[in-house]
Amino acid sequence: MLRILPGMAINDRSDMTPSAASAWIPFALGFRAFFLLAGLSAILLMAVWLLIRHALSGLPAHYDPITWHAHEMLFGYTAAVIAGFLLTAVRNWTGVDTWTGPRLALLALVWLLGRLLPWVPGVPVAVLIAVDAAFLPLVGLSLMRPLWQGQNRINRVFLPLLLAMGLANLLSHLQMLDLLGGLGDMRRVMLELILALIALVGGRVMPFFTRSVLPGFKFTQRLWVERLTLVSLTLIILGESAAILPGSLMPMLWLVFGASQAIRLAGWFDRRIFAIPVLWVLHVGYAWLVLGALLTALAGFSLFPSTSALHALTVGGVGVFTMGMMARVARGHTGRPIDVTRTITLAFLAMNLAALIRVFATAWIGSAYGVWVDLSGVLWVFGFTLFAWQYAPILLYPRVDGRPG
Repeated sequence: MLRILPGMAINDRSDMTPSAASAWIPFALGFRAFFLLAGLSAILLMAVWLLIRHALSGLPAHYDPITWHAHEMLFGYTAAVIAGFLLTAVRNWTGVDTWTGPRLALLALVWLLGRLLPWVPGVPVAVLIAVDAAFLPLVGLSLMRPLWQGQNRINRVFLPLLLAMGLANLLSHLQMLDLLGGLGDMRRVMLELILALIALVGGRVMPFFTRSVLPGFKFTQRLWVERLTLVSLTLIILGESAAILPGSLMPMLWLVFGASQAIRLAGWFDRRIFAIPVLWVLHVGYAWLVLGALLTALAGFSLFPSTSALHALTVGGVGVFTMGMMARVARGHTGRPIDVTRTITLAFLAMNLAALIRVFATAWIGSAYGVWVDLSGVLWVFGFTLFAWQYAPILLYPRVDGRPG
C-alpha cells in the first residue's frame, strides 16, 4: 500500500550518537554529499546539453545527444537526489545509521565516475557501463542493514525499487549498444520507477511536512485511491518494459494514474500552503506529475505532443518536486527553520516557468520550438544556480544547533 504508516515520515531526527566519520561534514549524512552533487550536476548537465544542441560541445563516448541528455538527467541528477534522500530518511525511519564518512565518499565517487568516464578517451565501454550501473544497487546495499533491522517492513520496498532502477540502467546501456531487443525503452521505465518513488514518498512526507507547520491541518486519505495508484503505476511500468499490454490500454492507464494522483493531492491540500514557499513548491511539483500523467494520456490518443507531455513529467514533476524536497530536507536536517529565502523562492518560480515553457510553448507555438527549448534550459540552469549558491554553505558546514549529521 502507499498509505502513511507509523515511522514513515522523515522527521529531522539528529539525536543519534555521532560516529567518528561525522567529522567529514560533507559526508556526515547522505543528503549533504548527494544534494550538493545533484544541484551542481543539474547546472552542468543542462548547460552542456544546451551547448551540444548548438554544436558547441562534443559528445561523450557511447552516447548520441538525446540519449546522453535523457540518461544523465535520470540516472545522474535524479539518482543523486534519490540517494541523498533515502540515505537520510532511512536513518530516521529505522533509527539505524546509514553510510557516512569514507563509505559515503566512496558511494559518491562511484556516482561521479559514472558521469565522467564517458568523457575520458580510451575507457572501455564495459568499464563505464559497469561503474554507472553499479551505483543504484550500491545505494540499495548501503540501506539493506538499516531497513532489515527497522521494525516497519513496508520500508523494505525501497530495496527492490532501487534494484529495478539499477537493472533499468544496465539494460539502457545494452540498448545503446544494440545488444538487447524485445523490451521497451529502459529510460522511460526508469522515469516511471522514479514516479513510483515520488508517489510513495509524497504520500508519506507531504502530509507530515504540512501538518508540522500548519496548526489544525488534517489530510484525507482514501484506501481505494492508494490501491488504484499502486495498480495503475505497476501496470504502466510492466506495459512499458515488456510491451505485454495492448498499446491502446496505456493511455487509459495513464488517465487512471493521473486522476488518482489528483484525488490524492486534493486530500493533502490546505490553502494556507501558499504562504509558505517550501510547502507550495512540493504541492505544485506533485501537480506537475498529475498534469504530466494526464497529458501523457492525451498524447496516447494523439491529442497532445508526446515530447511536451514527457517534459511535464520530467521538468515539472521530477525537477520541481526534487528541488523542493532537497530545499526542505536540507534545512530541516541542518537545524534551520524550514522556510526558505526569497532567492530560493525565485528558484522555485524559475523552475516552474521552465516547465511551463517546455511543455506548453513547445506544444502550442511550435514554429519557435528550438527557442523555447533553449529558454526552458536557461531557466533550469538559473534556478539550480540559485539553489547551489544558497545551499552549498548549508550542505558543507555543520548543523547550526551543534548536533551530529
